[in-house]
Amino acid sequence: MKTIIVAVDFSNATPPVTQIAMELAESFGADLQLFHVVEPEPGYAAYGFTPGEFPAMIEFHEEAKRRASLKLEELLATVRAQVPNSTSKMVEGSPLQMLLDHIKQSGADFVVVGSHGHGVIASLLLGSVAEGMVRKASVPTLIVPVTRE
Repeated sequence: MKTIIVAVDFSNATPPVTQIAMELAESFGADLQLFHVVEPEPGYAAYGFTPGEFPAMIEFHEEAKRRASLKLEELLATVRAQVPNSTSKMVEGSPLQMLLDHIKQSGADFVVVGSHGHGVIASLLLGSVAEGMVRKASVPTLIVPVTRE
């Protein structure tokens, strides 16, 4: 195992998922990459708007990307204390599809993701990266269950 990707969303799943990924990386002498996906802006046309007619949404989205970037940098600094050769990557798009694409592009050997356990209805409505990885992953994937507190 040479490269482990750990999908992070900055929820309560992030600390346990990151900890397990760091332990695996140390055990196998693997590189670790933190991977975060920012959801795209909503489709304005579906609501009858153009981006220029709704500037607050653009500002909100840019602020969300800025904050995610800062959180990713902070998390990377923490992870590097234990796994010095760690990196991070942030992209924009559909979380599952972006993760699957990145696995192929990066040549990663292993992926660690968290499972929030939201239930059937939420998974149907929102989708689930963990469930999608079980069905579509091209590399071994560890799903870390995260308890609700």
